[in-house]
Amino acid sequence: MSDTTTTSVTLVILGASGDLTERLLLPGLATLLHNGGGYDVHLIGAAFDDLSSGEWEARVRQSMADGGCPGDKANAVVERTRYVKLDATDGAAMGAFLNELAEAGRPIVLYFALPPHITERSIEVLSDLELPDGLRLALEKPFGTSYATAKKLNELLATVVPESQIFRVDHFLGKATVLNLLGLRFGNRIFEPSWNSANIERVEIIADETLALEGRAGYYDGAGAMKDMIQSHLLLVMAMFAMEEPARMDELELRDLIAHVLRATHLWNDDPTTSRRARYTAGSIEGREIPDYVAEEGVDASRNTETLAEVTVEIRNSRWAGVPIRLRSGKALGDGFRGIVVKYRPVAYLPEGFINHAAPNLLVIGLTPETLALGIATNAEGNRWDLEQTTLSAELSESPVRPYGEILDGILAGDPLLAVRGDATEELWRILTPVFDAWAAGEVPLDEYRAGSTGPSTWH
Repeated sequence: MSDTTTTSVTLVILGASGDLTERLLLPGLATLLHNGGGYDVHLIGAAFDDLSSGEWEARVRQSMADGGCPGDKANAVVERTRYVKLDATDGAAMGAFLNELAEAGRPIVLYFALPPHITERSIEVLSDLELPDGLRLALEKPFGTSYATAKKLNELLATVVPESQIFRVDHFLGKATVLNLLGLRFGNRIFEPSWNSANIERVEIIADETLALEGRAGYYDGAGAMKDMIQSHLLLVMAMFAMEEPARMDELELRDLIAHVLRATHLWNDDPTTSRRARYTAGSIEGREIPDYVAEEGVDASRNTETLAEVTVEIRNSRWAGVPIRLRSGKALGDGFRGIVVKYRPVAYLPEGFINHAAPNLLVIGLTPETLALGIATNAEGNRWDLEQTTLSAELSESPVRPYGEILDGILAGDPLLAVRGDATEELWRILTPVFDAWAAGEVPLDEYRAGSTGPSTWH
């Protein structure tokens, strides 16, 4: 990001009256502008809801303040912004709206902060219109609901704009710690030579959270932990963790290498029944009483939606073959750990005379908060031949730009580096389709765990 040049762009948020816009998109934009994004943003909110100009401007101004955007930059955005009542599935209305925007001569970004089925209907409408040159489309996950629907959606998008103008958003790829994986590996000689199956015994990528449903039944009860987090987020984090070294940091290299990892990824032993799923029951977390999941408003118990999911995969290439990679995510869990745990193999030989065995080295990369901890074997203070575990730890500097700010930076600049490419979205579904099929067939039990615990006791 730089202030040396200014890029003028029109950003249209479809679904601007929704929670995603207010909670994440607008504050993310504010942090980007606050930290010198170098953008002259003409912001337009659009939705089917009635919202006055004053209400929209107040919402934008508050989000600018929440994101720390200074007064002059915030004022510039607020003074130019406007709200449009618009049905994104109405072809005539969308055509007239886009023609009006094109007259300004600025690049146009359509950000679909809409439910997936509305987004797809809107894209179908766009496929029949003559669109402004260079129009960019930004789409929120989920990208389809299965391998077949993801493939169909990608084929539809290809009839609208080129792949380079499609930005499939995964905000995990905007997290500073995920991007730090590349610097950690390729900038440190201590790690890169050992980043392989000869030295690493297993990897765990975990995104647990203490939050329960929190009123999100409308989306979450139809998705569950596996689709909400593992299929769309954690597999991509794994690909960033495991990919080969890029020749340069550009969108072609990075996204090619991510796709290579995903194509080589399969379920451990090709057995979907080794996956696990569970649902929380009533409990308490940090003094908060959490009701049973099936008692939450909007939940349909017959769906058997899981709130905790776990699956083990293997990357079948020469670097990673034989290394189990466990992906896990859940809600209403006591510790709320989010990070990557790398367990190294034990040393091949320890000279005679040591009292005990050296514990394997353990590297823990915290995603939230952003931390780094490396466990190493050292001589104990009391006896020089007694080995103990010493942890070297550091807090990583957080990016001043929120994840959605990082994502918006690429979209506004027209750089799809952090966007998910179409073929990757299909591979994400391909990897886990056998698991979803096994669950639908009742081949994997739906276990239970108390809210505030670390999961089902039988899993330990």
